[in-house]
Amino acid sequence: MAMAGRIRSSLPLLNNIIRSDSLSTQRSTLQRALICPTFAQSEFSKNYSTASGKNEEKVKVPLALYGGSGNYASALYLAAAKSNVLDQVESEILLLVEAIKRSPTFTQFTKDLSVPADTRVNAMKDIGAQAKLSDITKNFLVLLAETGRLRYVDSIANKFNELTMAHKGEVKAIVTTVIPLPPQEEKELKETLQHIIGQGKTVKLEQKIDPSILGGLVIEFSQKVLDMSIKSRATQMERFLREPIDFGNL
Repeated sequence: MAMAGRIRSSLPLLNNIIRSDSLSTQRSTLQRALICPTFAQSEFSKNYSTASGKNEEKVKVPLALYGGSGNYASALYLAAAKSNVLDQVESEILLLVEAIKRSPTFTQFTKDLSVPADTRVNAMKDIGAQAKLSDITKNFLVLLAETGRLRYVDSIANKFNELTMAHKGEVKAIVTTVIPLPPQEEKELKETLQHIIGQGKTVKLEQKIDPSILGGLVIEFSQKVLDMSIKSRATQMERFLREPIDFGNL
């Protein structure tokens, strides 16, 4: 918690970097980490996995993820797990992504491919230094900047979160409602989902508000969707009413 608080208090400095007119000329005093300039997951994992000793137990990702974001998230997971800083890196990555989301200017900066690579790299170095991020997180952000993949940081963070949750035996359940669930109803829903999922895993409930569902609940967990919304029921009823009626069977 102390680490999360320190990062949270440091991240507002990101705004100072964003507003600086000399962003393209900023230079970090940090030493360049040993990162392969052209990404390959195996090479990235190998570079980091040797940092904590040659005889350590082999670490594997708890889930098989696919696609570019999945590969990067898996490599980051292996690097953090091998260095025993998984919780710290998870906290840093998620807090940084939230800080970026709150800044339209920096969001645009991460997505603009016309920004020179050295500008992106120097910005990530400065943010990492000022926010006192771990070496794993700083080096990973620099890697994304070098390879033009900063625009995928949100997707990578989500995939990385899937891996850390699987590592902890957690299952995310997203419940969508028109208004926030009262604490007692939230507790009862969590207990119900916990019973469905079974022992050995812990439910983490995330609430979303969406007035368009009109009422009821939509629950997403373990690649399942339970749609109990009024909107869904109304659509089903409308479909039923449009079907021709066979009066002979009445």
